[in-house]
This record gives sequence, structure tokens and C-alpha cells, in this order.
Amino acid sequence: MVARAYTVAFEGVEARIVEVQCALTPGLPAFTVVGLADKAVSEARERVRAALSALSIALPSKKITVNLSPADLPKEGSHFDLPIALALLAAIEILPREEVENTVALGELSLDGRLVPVIGALPAAMAAAAEGRMLMCPKACGAEAAWVGATQVIAPASLTEAIRHYTGQSPLLPAAPGEVVADTGTRDLRDVKGQERARRALEIAAAGRHHVLMVGSPGSGKSMLAARMPGILPPLSAAEALETSMIHSLAGLLSEGGISRTRPYRDPHHTASMAAIIGGGRGAKPGEISLAHNGVLFLDELPEFPRQVLETLRQPLETGEVMVARANAHIRYPCRFLLVAAANPCKCGYLADPARACARVPNCGEDYLGRISGPLMDRFDLRVEVPPVAYTDLDLPATGEGSAEVALRVAAARHLQTARYAEVPGVRVNADTEGAVLEAVATPDAEGRALLSTVAQRFGLSARGYHRVLRVARTIADLEGSEAVRKPHVAEAVSFRLTLSVPA
Repeated sequence: MVARAYTVAFEGVEARIVEVQCALTPGLPAFTVVGLADKAVSEARERVRAALSALSIALPSKKITVNLSPADLPKEGSHFDLPIALALLAAIEILPREEVENTVALGELSLDGRLVPVIGALPAAMAAAAEGRMLMCPKACGAEAAWVGATQVIAPASLTEAIRHYTGQSPLLPAAPGEVVADTGTRDLRDVKGQERARRALEIAAAGRHHVLMVGSPGSGKSMLAARMPGILPPLSAAEALETSMIHSLAGLLSEGGISRTRPYRDPHHTASMAAIIGGGRGAKPGEISLAHNGVLFLDELPEFPRQVLETLRQPLETGEVMVARANAHIRYPCRFLLVAAANPCKCGYLADPARACARVPNCGEDYLGRISGPLMDRFDLRVEVPPVAYTDLDLPATGEGSAEVALRVAAARHLQTARYAEVPGVRVNADTEGAVLEAVATPDAEGRALLSTVAQRFGLSARGYHRVLRVARTIADLEGSEAVRKPHVAEAVSFRLTLSVPA
């Protein structure tokens, strides 16, 4: 008779249920795992054998066959150890078969029977809830998986505890959801001296999730400003935390103790490959843009990134998702992030300083920023020039607002947007609006329309640029608590759009 347990195989952020079938048949003693398993899964039989031996459980002198169904779905990872062990223990009648069949399990076994944490506990809990089954995972993954709430999560520390739970000798209590509190108080906007315009741009960007480009000479504070962006963003909502943590769980970025409400901040180096930024590699893993979902992606030295990598950002910036297409996988990942980019004005970095600029001024600046294509530049809502700060100003006491004060205004603006778009599917912030929704919420008054019309004709705004100005103006109005978009809001939005001498 065949004993069954259940586990999952991962396809992007989705977890597909896999049935683990175990049969004992007469024949020469053998232990075989079939069902399109990779090397890590095939080696599970040795880990299971050693773990059972450590518990003084002897395997019968029969042919043991474990099938992972569906057999045409690739199986990767070490999390198949625990479900294989449970199915085998049910087959030799140590565990009750009905209880094992009602469980989705994942976990890696050490040779002494301890359970080692694995990636993907959160998507696995979602799949178990959809199937109406309980989830069993290692103790270190319990706080993460319990966040789903729709299914019971049992988190034993070892195979011994799992056996004693199933047999009723020592039932385990369900795992409780845990939350990790990140310390973001060390980086405060109050540390930034001057740069009022850049600070204002970051506030607007945070309030409406608008992409921002900062251009300035080396040492002017671009990286310092970007690093303080997470401190003014509101914490993740429960739904956003679940979305983001699903991706981080697959990438193995969730530590013991649960998930975090802090928005992710990713800052890859400009030598990163396309697979690292967009996603790909073996198994089409999520890239930096997906790991920054609902958070901030900071690209320092933007023109130094390979042109091919920069151009692949264009579609994700518009759609909020990316399709990672490889020969053996086609995976769709969400990637609604706030892009903060920084660049020097030219190769030497001192275009505006006659005493330090190179001999190729101004051609070097055009060539350097020309590495950023017009279509990609068109996707930046806010463009800010960050001038160098005089060393005499650095000795002055801090006079600007701190992150806490700015964060209050950003949170209030986000609250207005949440209420405004509560009934609009797929729209959470002003940057998501388009079509009729954008016209309904961001159409300016008569004076604002006249100003925008003049700017569009004189500077040749593209259709995308026109709509992005309206979105930014709506966010500026939200920061002021204004229901209508008026001329001053449009004027400020236009000023950020036309700051740099590049096509609008």
C-alpha cells in the first residue's frame, strides 16, 4: 500500500503542491527516489537513512520507492528531506497515514535527525492554506510561515519531535508569527547639511513613489541622501509585507524570528550582471528589482551600469512586474519599487567647477550622461541637481528637518492615497494611476492647465512626461492636504521635470 505526504516545488513566487508517494515492495533492498529530482533531492535518501538510523529506526529489507508527483515538474532543493522521511515512516506504520496525508512538509534533515531551516516557508504556507492542509517546517522557519494565518503551522526542531507530535506522545503548539524590528534610526535626514531642493525631491518621491535622479559632483551627498530614503517611508502594510517577504523567502533573506515591516533597500554595484539586477540564473531566481519590491532600489553611478542592463529596466518601471524568460523557465516576479539613481555630471565629475573640470568641458558631460538613453531618462519623474556643499557650511549646526518630521507628512499623504484608491484595483499610490483614474484625480485647475500647456509646447513634453508631471503635481497637492491640483503644484512638478538639460 502506498503512503503519501505532501510538499512543494517552487516556480517563482508560486509554490506548487508535490505529492510524495512511498511504496514498499518485495525485492532486493534498495532506496530509490524518482520524479525528475535534482542532485540535492536524490541525496535525500542518504540523509533520511542516516537520520532514521540515529533514531534507532531500522528500514525493512524491501525495495523502497519514493515518487515525487507530478513526475514532469523539476524538483530542486533540500527541503524534500522531511516529506520523504514522513512518507517512509507512514509506509512502515510508525506514523498514522491520515495525519501525514493532511500535512504539507518541508525541511532539510541533518544526519542526527535535526531539522535545518530552508528557503520558501512563506510560499509553502500559502500553498498549504489553499489546499486546506497543515504545514510542518523546521523550528527556525515557523515564525515566518505563521504569518499566513490561514493554516496551522507546526515547527519541530528535529525529526524526533515531529514523530512524537504525530503519535500524540508530545503534541507541539502551533507556531506564532514573528516580526523583526529593523533599526533605521542611525541614518537621519538631519545629518544632511543644505541640499534643501534634493530633500524636497526625496519627500515628494517617498509620498507618491516617484522615481528620482540626482546629478552632482563627487562628495555632494547623493549617496547620503539616498541612504536616508527608507527612514521617511511608511512601514509596510500587512499585505505589502507578505508580498515582499514571499520574494525574500525564496531568496533566503529572511532570518529566524519572522518577517520585517521595514521597506527593503537594495543598492547593487554598477558591475552587477543583468541576471543579478533583473533576475535569472539557474532556476530563474529573483533579481535586485524584485528584492526591492515595495521598497527602494538605489543605483549609484547610473551611467556606469552596462547599457543592456539599464535598458531592461524600462519595462519593469512602467508595468511593475518582470518576466524572467529562460530556456527552462518563464517566471513572472512583481517589482514595484522606487528607483533612486545618482550620477556625476561628467566623467571627471567636476563639470560645473572651472578650476577642476577637464579640458573636454562641456562635451564630456553630454557624452557621459548620454549613456542614459532618452526613453529611460523619460521615466524619471524628478530630476535634481545636487550642488557641492561648501566646507564652511559643514561646520554649521544642523537646521533641516529630521526623518521623523518628514515621515509624518509622507505617511499622511500615503494615507490620503490609500483612501482615494481603495476601490481601484492595482492602484495604491499616485505613481500607479493612469488613464481615466489619472484624469479624475489629477486634472489641474484652469491656471494649472494653462501653465502645463505652455510648458508642453515650449519644451516638447512627451505624452509620458505630461502624465508624469500630473502625477507628481497630485502628490505635491497631497503633501499640502489639498483636494485640488492647482497652479503652484504644477509649477513645482514642472521644475523638477526640467531641471536637467535633457529631453523631457
